[in-house]
Amino acid sequence: MAAAQGRLSDGTGGMDDANEEDLDGGRAAPPPFRAAVDALRAARLRPQIEIEPTPAPRRLAPYAYALEATVVDGDQDLADGRLVLLHDPAGHDAWRGTFRLVTLVRAELEQEMAVDPLLPDVCWSWLTGALQTRGLMYGEPSGTVTRAGSHYFGGLSERPASSQIEIRASWTPREGLGGVPDTAAHLASWCDLLAQVAGLPPAGPGDASVVTLPQRRGPQSR
Repeated sequence: MAAAQGRLSDGTGGMDDANEEDLDGGRAAPPPFRAAVDALRAARLRPQIEIEPTPAPRRLAPYAYALEATVVDGDQDLADGRLVLLHDPAGHDAWRGTFRLVTLVRAELEQEMAVDPLLPDVCWSWLTGALQTRGLMYGEPSGTVTRAGSHYFGGLSERPASSQIEIRASWTPREGLGGVPDTAAHLASWCDLLAQVAGLPPAGPGDASVVTLPQRRGPQSR
């Protein structure tokens, strides 16, 4: 599986410092965090999205759990990303809550899409729209949308120029009964975002109005 690399932006630092022991959500973790992690593990997602646990960061919060996902079409990877659930039982001033979701999503773009000046705004609206479509309440959203281009020279000059979009974001999910957010629904919304960035068709009849990117040129072979 192609894993998203780099640092996730949530205003509290990087996420490269990972701990294999965090994969189980922390054996001594408080009940709300364990319930939130169990909901992530039990979520059912559309078949084009392959998802699995990945080492979680240790420095962003007392408790963390992370997933990575790849959107696949046959033997091709169309987009990938990482979602991290953070929990601080004492609360966090910047989060205005005890939970925080942090993400990185990325995919390759057609050149004509990459130069569209409205693309960053559209991509950010996909994130907020995915949450709102599922009726999820959240607060303190923040993030960046970045376009990157590569041109090849010398021995690589035969490769066509390529462009990539990255969405780095974080938000505070509304906590429900027992102080536990609906992490399964937030994961489903995140997968909706991944699917849009990958250019997949809508998942259901209710999503017909969603505008997605066209199929990427030259997706990565698995």
